[in-house]
Order: sequence, then structure tokens, then C-alpha cells
Amino acid sequence: MTDAIAPALAGPAARPQAGDIVLVVDDVPQSLGALYLDLEDDGYTVLVASDGAAALERLDLITPDAILLDALMPGLDGFETCRRIKLNPAWSHIPVIFMTGLSETSHIVKGFEAGGVDYVVKPVRSREVLARLVTHVRNARAVRMARHAIDVGGHGVLMIDGRQRIAWRSPRAQRWLSEFFGDGKDESCIAWLTSGVDAEEVRARTVGARTLTARRLARAGLGEEMWLLDAPAAGAPAPSRLATASLTRRETEVLSWIAKGKTNRDVGEILGMSPRTVNKHLEHLFEKLGVETRSAAAAMASREMG
Repeated sequence: MTDAIAPALAGPAARPQAGDIVLVVDDVPQSLGALYLDLEDDGYTVLVASDGAAALERLDLITPDAILLDALMPGLDGFETCRRIKLNPAWSHIPVIFMTGLSETSHIVKGFEAGGVDYVVKPVRSREVLARLVTHVRNARAVRMARHAIDVGGHGVLMIDGRQRIAWRSPRAQRWLSEFFGDGKDESCIAWLTSGVDAEEVRARTVGARTLTARRLARAGLGEEMWLLDAPAAGAPAPSRLATASLTRRETEVLSWIAKGKTNRDVGEILGMSPRTVNKHLEHLFEKLGVETRSAAAAMASREMG
């Protein structure tokens, strides 16, 4: 297969969404012929790059839904290519799956440290790769939609990864970090959030007449934590009921989509959970918000989340 866009073929149900694009990066692309055919048969549009530099050039032109990346390549190897992808905010959400003959634990760890979400040892088994791929694409899409909802709502949210780094921040959180921490804001903010007793859920930092508060929303997988920031203007009214409800990350996500008029089934598909689980989150939401109906919770969210 040449370095070009391969045509997408229709696939059966429970496969990629129409238009899903995967970028395959390998210095010997002809060795993956069977995988290309299976990707196309499953409905993907396939892009091909023969080295890391070519992959970055492709990303300047189009953003794929996932990347299958060889680790060993001449010039820019796969590990460094992945690191550069994850440093670019426009690309950092793309799930990267390593495909390589390197099978030592140290290599696998290196792949995850570079930002990969999965690691497949060659020779690859196409159906296994496809099963992993569709899961990672779906999860990445759900996370991207949830983050978009946070951005639109104007919330200050930080995600701290298991290595005590800021993995993601909303635009408002970025502005507050600059205001309250200045230069070296990431390191200073991490030190602030991780200081003190582990069980402490709330932090406060005052600069001048303004106070920044941080409340831990939830602990996620792989040691990740989500924090909700707030910095009301001087003389601002007391925090709203929603701001003090101690919603978990999942409850916040469910409420955001409910406020946009989504049904339980819609929310379940977006967040990767069953409608029954969505309903359980709603029950907890109603109790925490002091409301009795779905419409009352949605109205409160629309009014206070914007």
C-alpha cells in the first residue's frame, strides 16, 4: 500500500463509525498488508506513513481517530514520535497503539510512558488489533465529548495523572493557574494539590483579594484525580447549590448531558455505560441537589453551568 488515503468500505454493526480514520506508521508497510485489508473491511479510512517525521506531517493535514505506531523506525522512532504527538494539544487526545517486535517489559513500559494507550507485539493478529482499536476510539471519543461539555460550561477542571502531572485542564483552569501561580504554574499547582493529608478534599489559595479553591471530584483509573477549581470575584454571591453538591466526575458528566436534553440511552452511549447505570447516577444527583425530578436537575444545570 502506498502513502495515501485508502478508501473506506462499509462494515457491519458494532464496528467503527462511518468516517473513522486510522493512521498506520511503519517503516515496512508492506509487511502489514493483511491488517490494512481488515481495517478497510471494518470500515476505516486508512492513512499510511513510513516514519515518524512523515506521521507528524500527516497530522498537520488531518486528525485521525487513532494511530497504530511501530516503535522501531529509522530516524524518529515510535517512542519519540508518540511523545511529540502528546505534547501537541491538538493531537494529544488521539489514542496511540504501539505495534512492534519489542516485547521486553522495559519496552512496553517505555511505550506507555511515551503516551501510548496499548501495546501489541508483532506479528500482529488483525482481529485482536481491531478489537482493541474500536474500544480505544470509542473511549477517546467519549472523553473528548465530556471535555467539550466541560469547556462549554466554563468550568475550571484539572486532571492529574498517576505520575503527578497535569494531564488535562479546561481553558478556565488554565487562566486561573496563570493568575494564581504565575511562572512554573504546573509544578506549583501540583505541589499545592498534593500537599497535606491525603484524605483532605479541599484546598484554598489566596492571592490579593481573590481566593482559588480546589475540590477533588473523583479518583479515576490508573491513579488519576479530577479537581474542580473556583475563583469567585471579590464580593461575588455565595456558591450555588450545584457548586457545593460534591458531585463525582461521572455525576457531573451525566448531569451535563442531561441538561443538553439527552436521554438515558443517549448518555449511556456517550459515556460508555448502561441506561440503568445512568439512572443510578441520576438518583444520586437528585439527592445531592435536593430535587425530585429530571427536569428540575436539568434546569438547575442549565442555569448554573451555562
